[in-house]
Amino acid sequence: MEFSKRLNNLPTQFFASLVEKVSVAVADGRDVINLGQGNPDQPTPAHIVKALQQAVETPATHKYSPFRGTVQLKQAAADFYKRTYNVDLDPNTEVAILGGTKIGLVELPLALMNEGDLMLLPDPGYPDYLSGVALANVKYETIPLLYENNYLPDYDALTETQRQQAKLLYINYPNNPTGATASISFFEETVKLAKEADIGIVHDFAYGAIGFENEKPVSFLQAAGAKDVGIELYTLSKTYNMAGWRVGFAVGNAKMIEAINLIQDHLFVSLFPAVQEAAVMALSESQECVTELVKLYEGRRNTLLTECRRIGWEIDAPKGSFFAWLPVPKGYTSEAFADLLLEKADVAVAAGNGFGEYGEGYVRIGLLVDGERLKEAINRIEKLNIFGREGQCNRHE
Repeated sequence: MEFSKRLNNLPTQFFASLVEKVSVAVADGRDVINLGQGNPDQPTPAHIVKALQQAVETPATHKYSPFRGTVQLKQAAADFYKRTYNVDLDPNTEVAILGGTKIGLVELPLALMNEGDLMLLPDPGYPDYLSGVALANVKYETIPLLYENNYLPDYDALTETQRQQAKLLYINYPNNPTGATASISFFEETVKLAKEADIGIVHDFAYGAIGFENEKPVSFLQAAGAKDVGIELYTLSKTYNMAGWRVGFAVGNAKMIEAINLIQDHLFVSLFPAVQEAAVMALSESQECVTELVKLYEGRRNTLLTECRRIGWEIDAPKGSFFAWLPVPKGYTSEAFADLLLEKADVAVAAGNGFGEYGEGYVRIGLLVDGERLKEAINRIEKLNIFGREGQCNRHE
């Protein structure tokens, strides 16, 4: 039996190929320092684990969940947004529970677009946005995120055709892969564009908790009128080290939320109720664990900056997320440089071209190993004698 056209049209899974390269090296007995992954390395906080353990022992959690998630989790999400961002949400109509936000990002084109409709995606951007494009059989065009514009889209550069035809626009701050952040004024500009051009906004807020130098990332929904035009997707994966738990939610525009809920009525029966109870604990109790996690990432970021600059690799400090976006040396493509680091230094990084055309010339490093391993990685790279020479990087050219 042949695969459907939809499956055959799916993009190559970028992260799967990266994992395969690393796995081959590890199988050969090499001590690979993996800086290419996006998987949190810290355990889920103990009070959240305990909440799950207790919930699992309750027979009521062994039954089907309500199709659209428990009342308690939707209320906890609404309360979290009020407490954290001073955003008011109706838990019944403005919150959708997700089995990880990747599900929401991929199913939204299916729920809100017709075949052949146009969506706008950031470049560089999260590769799995393209999965939704392929499954819904819609068209897409990219908006460059450039260094000279602080990795923000330049809405003035949109063509009149894009303004007239686009149905959805995805944005993502703190940004994967660049580590850039956005301001309220940028989100207000986004709302203005959405209202003028009748474009729905989807803000992927996966790294919403992770901002550095005492700059807390702002929510898209804090911009006036944001709920009129769009939604925001929040995951517990990064904030609470719950990546494998697969739990998140979408909040905002009631019509878009209803579209998510309706398509999920036909695909899922929500999440394991015990996981939802643990998620309530994560969102509702002390956030000290989040504060400590951000300190940990900031310390690792500072170690990376110090070590890279020590060897002559001039890089910019990421403002948020747990990624750094580093220029590659002159004479190398992103992929060739990433392959060199794996082959000659046993250091794995993600090639920037895997995130889009405008990712070429960069590699992405995750702050997901401890400081000593970061130092060791840069020491290994130093021994390749690539850096320290004037003009060695394709920096922002």
